Amino acid sequence: MSDDATRPIIIKRKKVTAGDGHHGGAWKVAYADFVTAMMAFFMLMWLLNATTEKQRKGLADYFSPTIAIARVSGGGDGAFSGDSLMTGEALSESGTGGFAQFPPVDWPDENNGADSADGPRELSDLEHVQLGIVGRGGDSLVQEMAKKHIATRLTDEGLLIEVFDLEGAPLFQPGTDNPTPVMEAISDILNESFALVTNSVSVAAHSAAVSPLRLDNRSWQVTSDRAQATRVLLEGGGLNPSRTARVTGHGQQSPRFDDPMATRNNRLEITLLRKEQR
Repeated sequence: MSDDATRPIIIKRKKVTAGDGHHGGAWKVAYADFVTAMMAFFMLMWLLNATTEKQRKGLADYFSPTIAIARVSGGGDGAFSGDSLMTGEALSESGTGGFAQFPPVDWPDENNGADSADGPRELSDLEHVQLGIVGRGGDSLVQEMAKKHIATRLTDEGLLIEVFDLEGAPLFQPGTDNPTPVMEAISDILNESFALVTNSVSVAAHSAAVSPLRLDNRSWQVTSDRAQATRVLLEGGGLNPSRTARVTGHGQQSPRFDDPMATRNNRLEITLLRKEQR
């Protein structure tokens, strides 16, 4: 036998261990989380320093888990059906939306003539009426819906109350001066508020444009009739007839929107006149 056949076989097993300088990749995940947290922290600090209180409130509302129901925000499934009152079809009940063409109020001050003493008091009275109109709670669903048709603004002429049609909810029966239940509810709301002051009242009616192809354009007649019907509603609800200063129909000559045929252009402008405007 050869020496190779009798030589013992030696098996050497090598034990593999991790190096002392390497402990896996878990530390990388922890470090990435730390960097992300620091980036978020510094971004938060920057936002707090770079934004106004109003902007911060808006950010907080955006991330809020609930939907706040406010005067100019959407939300809820009640009478407004979640619609925003700042949309083109329904302006805010107060504020400047949709009334940019009216000049700002320029009430007389202490040095502005003989009636200056009554100016601030009259402004306060009209503001009280305005708050009464936009803040009055409806006694019924019809009254609650009626408030959606109303927008108010103080102008140099007085307190302007604009009452307008909404899609599917007109103030008058189409083509007539017959008021709908919504219009009757609105007149009740206005009469309750008008009783707080003695200012004279102006009523003006406007209509949306009709197709120029129509030969029977009755916008002048319809707006005149609707202005008179509004006067009758107000006086029938308690307004002293002597307080009615003027009643006018403007036809389709003064559209509120670029689209003259928009439903929103069917409207009434009822103004509590300042005493010097009577």
